[in-house]
Amino acid sequence: MSRIGKKSVAVPAGVSASIAGNVLSVKGPKGLLTLSMVPDIAYTVESDAISVMPANDSKTARAYWGMQRTLVSNLVVGVSTGFTKVLEITGVGYRANVQGSNLKLQLGYSHDVNYSIPDGIAIKTPDQTTVEITGADKQQVGQVAAEIRRWRKPEPYKGKGIKYRGEFIFRKEGKKK
Repeated sequence: MSRIGKKSVAVPAGVSASIAGNVLSVKGPKGLLTLSMVPDIAYTVESDAISVMPANDSKTARAYWGMQRTLVSNLVVGVSTGFTKVLEITGVGYRANVQGSNLKLQLGYSHDVNYSIPDGIAIKTPDQTTVEITGADKQQVGQVAAEIRRWRKPEPYKGKGIKYRGEFIFRKEGKKK
């Protein structure tokens, strides 16, 4: 029995939810997000909450129950407040800045890395070593952060590279004489 699935998702003021066909749509100040509904799950939209319950007693319905409730919750939080990931760049000469619709990264390669910012995502660089990624879709924000981080993952000896804020990099000891 899902513990998280039992809780209904509260819909804050300014956010509206509707079901049309096989799609759950949530609209708020940050935009419109949709979710394809799973046939084994029953969705109920009320004025102040969305509840998710299994439609039958099958094993797949119980397996999807908690995950679908979390996906609905992510939609509601995304259109009301949005999601943010912060990347920190460590290394001599490593820097980032936003130029129009591109993120320009200098990461120690012989060339600069230009990352085009996808629609629905906003990237800010408060300083040269910090990249803030914001958007309404949690999956898309995480995917963009992972793609940027992939250009130079943090290495364990000096800690140089791109890491998430709050991420711990396990450090190794170098060679001894």
